[in-house]
Formats: sequence, C-alpha cells, structure tokens
Amino acid sequence: MKTRADLFAFFDAHGIAHTTLDHPPVFRVEEGLEIKKALPGGHTKNLFLKDAKGQLWLISALGETTIDLKRLHTVIGSGRLSFGPEAMMVETLGVTPGSVTAFGLINDTDRRIRFVLDKALAQSDPVNFHPLGNDATTAVSQAGFRKFLTALGITPMIVDFETLTLA
Repeated sequence: MKTRADLFAFFDAHGIAHTTLDHPPVFRVEEGLEIKKALPGGHTKNLFLKDAKGQLWLISALGETTIDLKRLHTVIGSGRLSFGPEAMMVETLGVTPGSVTAFGLINDTDRRIRFVLDKALAQSDPVNFHPLGNDATTAVSQAGFRKFLTALGITPMIVDFETLTLA
C-alpha cells in the first residue's frame, strides 16, 4: 500500500502542486470545522460503499452535500448501496474508517472501485482531501485533482446531488 509520502511523490512526479496542513485526527465532517476555516476551497466527505451486486463505490462530495443512498443506485446504475466492509476499504484504498479519501484511489491498482464525484465538488477549486490519513488535509487545484485521476486511468461519474441526476 502506498503511504502519504508515496502520494506526495506521485503528485510531484505528475506536476501536481499540493499543500498540506497537519492537524489532530478528525473522524467526521463536523469535527474539522475549525480546520476548514484555515483552508480555502471545497472540503469533502467520502463514502466507501458496496452495492448488492458486489461492486465497490467511492463517493466524494462537498462536506455539506446530502447524499440519498436509498435513491442514488437508480442514478448510477448500481445495485442497492450500503457501507463497504472495513477490510475491503483497507484492501482497496489502503485507509481505515475516518480516513476515506479520493486520494486512496492510488492504492486501487486493480480498479475495483467506481468513483462518483459530486458536481458541486467538481466545480470547487481547490479541493481538500485527507492524504491517506485523517491527521492532515491536502489541497490540490481542481485541475491537479483531474490530473491525478487521469494519471490513474480513472474517469469519474459526476452526479448532481441536488437534483440526483448525472451531470
């Protein structure tokens, strides 16, 4: 599994500028409110999910976005969604609960996870994610985030969570 240092080396190798703020561990969106005041841009919540068909999903959205898991499956074409098991999270993203992050996709070398990106987050700049641990927050520009995904061979499915439609 790749570490925080590996992630930063990947950013550097791909010309992705990044800044990181170390802070006490946070486990829920509400806990990081003071930290967010110090960092501009879109702050995220990330959900690791598994559908009834066994497909793994990662959803990254703005922290204040409401995600209706009971209806989302009809939009993204999945089976019914539930939270994924911790062991699968560790195996595929290399993170534990409380540290789920789109940057964890660097560890999904078998591309088992389908990535869903909130339209509002896709329009935020910069974007802020945990760098594989919940004791820091790393900011990259929206262009840098897209470069990260492209380098991994990932095309996000963009969903407008306000209207619950594909964007």
